[in-house]
Amino acid sequence: MESKRILYVSQEIHPYLPENEISKPSLYLPKKMNELGHEVRIFMPRYGLINERRHQLHEVIRLSGINIIVNDMDQPLIIKVASVPSARLQVYFIDNEEYFKRKATFSDEDDVFFSDNDQRAIFFCRGVIETVRKLGWAPDVIHCHGWLASFMPLYIKKFYYDDPLFADSKIVFSAYTHEERQMPASLTDNLKFDGVEGEELERYKNLSNNALYKAAAHYSDAAVAGSENINSDIKEYIQNNVNNFLSYVPAEELPAKVAELYEQICVEESVA
Repeated sequence: MESKRILYVSQEIHPYLPENEISKPSLYLPKKMNELGHEVRIFMPRYGLINERRHQLHEVIRLSGINIIVNDMDQPLIIKVASVPSARLQVYFIDNEEYFKRKATFSDEDDVFFSDNDQRAIFFCRGVIETVRKLGWAPDVIHCHGWLASFMPLYIKKFYYDDPLFADSKIVFSAYTHEERQMPASLTDNLKFDGVEGEELERYKNLSNNALYKAAAHYSDAAVAGSENINSDIKEYIQNNVNNFLSYVPAEELPAKVAELYEQICVEESVA
């Protein structure tokens, strides 16, 4: 497999958050791909519970300063970066006081889903895209992990398909086992503000994070079962609607299988 530029976008990455079925492969895969000679960039949110001093995060001034409008509200984008101690990698953090200062990821202390999780997800995904554009870095593959990253495929395919940086990018989405939660009712209005309408908007009317997974799969070139027992409805949808689907494989086999998947979808693009 020839060297590729691979962009990883994840809602959780170890060691910045506890190890789980999303945060572990979100580090393991980029680390292995980097070792294989690929050029890798990694993005995640800078949640308030991440200890900046311990992990030595620092702001990248030249990348910060962009304002992203979410439902007619200007939100400043702050970019921070840290080096992964166990790998020769850096992680870029998308930060914003309104969305990510709180000392939690997705729910409050009473396990109530945050009422702005839809806006946080949109801001995160658009923040990644704008930062990559500012870097002037064209990814061959964009691999997204988790529902917070689920708007990446939509925005890339709908709004950035003619951007030279993303015109040839192939998108992979990893689906995981999760508790089904309802997204805020404002989701469709926020998407509508960005120009999502008609059949595309209908994909999000269910307002569940399951709907986000299905929509992400619809706009992706390939999907990966990140969990052994992903939701059967999501799995069936992916199998029926995505040309390239990698069933669950143990962690030690994952890098080789994913590398094959990257190669396959990139070859399909060049043939097309």
